[in-house]
Amino acid sequence: QCTCLEIEQVERTHAVVLSRPAWLWGAEMGANDCGVCVGNEGVWTREPLGEAEALLGMDLVRLALERGSSAREALEVITALLERYGQGGSCKEEPVPFVYHNTFLLADRTEAWVLETAGRYWAAQRVREGSRNISNQLSIGSDIAAEHAGLRERARSRGWWSGDGEFSFAQAFSLDKQPPRMEAAKARFQAGKELLQRHAGHITAETLMSILRDKDSGICVDAEGFRTAGSMVSVLPRDPALPCVHFFTATPDPSRSVFKPFVFVAGIKPVPQVRSPTFLQDPAKQIPRFQSSVDRRHELYRRHQAALELMEQDQERGQQLLETLQELEKQGLEGMRELLQGTVAPCPEELADLFFDCVEAEMKFY
Repeated sequence: QCTCLEIEQVERTHAVVLSRPAWLWGAEMGANDCGVCVGNEGVWTREPLGEAEALLGMDLVRLALERGSSAREALEVITALLERYGQGGSCKEEPVPFVYHNTFLLADRTEAWVLETAGRYWAAQRVREGSRNISNQLSIGSDIAAEHAGLRERARSRGWWSGDGEFSFAQAFSLDKQPPRMEAAKARFQAGKELLQRHAGHITAETLMSILRDKDSGICVDAEGFRTAGSMVSVLPRDPALPCVHFFTATPDPSRSVFKPFVFVAGIKPVPQVRSPTFLQDPAKQIPRFQSSVDRRHELYRRHQAALELMEQDQERGQQLLETLQELEKQGLEGMRELLQGTVAPCPEELADLFFDCVEAEMKFY
């Protein structure tokens, strides 16, 4: 049972860790126990939006992680489900529908892909070197490694491509007049690209955390109504003997949040403090949907919000708290380095409790 649609189950699914809006089934981003990571962004294209309920892009993120044991396999999961069920439905917990198409970043220990969609049509680019970012717009030009069988014919028949010369997915399927939020995304996409290029060849987990915290570029959004909801950074060593380490904030605005490490091992300790409450009469599941609202904030989120208020009211105490939290994050990063360099070998129980312990420590500071 996905957010709006029920689809057939598969025989085996992978363990997944997800960062997701509490009201829906899917996720904005996450990882599985094979070291596959997937994240998505909304885009608006020349293809009509599916007002009818189908699979949300966020459902596709989770399905790709549950069913794909590599980045390539995850990509194939998404494109097959897209072909069969289409994408559509509202992506926001409010009565007025908010609908978009999706772009995805997919990575594992050995390869990375960008997958961009327009309705049921899609193009995929394999990232062979350097860095790659996405930001609410089509960005795949003519460097296409895989595509929907009818993609070019669709573009040609609609008059979006002449059929001669080079085919660019972004050029053919992007809207002539972008919605205002897409215009803002252009600057954000460019800034992300430049920030990554500035660190070319020596990008670390800290580099990515600092980029996700960058407010000048618009990557870290801290405005009323729209705030960066959750952030994630994953380190995927090429050596399969080493574990992948996934850092999650589980709280909004990463410039004032802590990235906490998570490692897949047997017997992971559940962390109820970052799981949102469930509701018997959930307005997201009752038809018509979203006729009332409920408070979905989990315990860490509530404490984090209270701490933010303190930071704003008492600058000095706020600064002290921020420094304490940064210290906690530093310890997590240090622990990861030791783990991946082999200087420490924590017992599996320690790793099973890792995320729980970090959340507990953060709660104590609040």
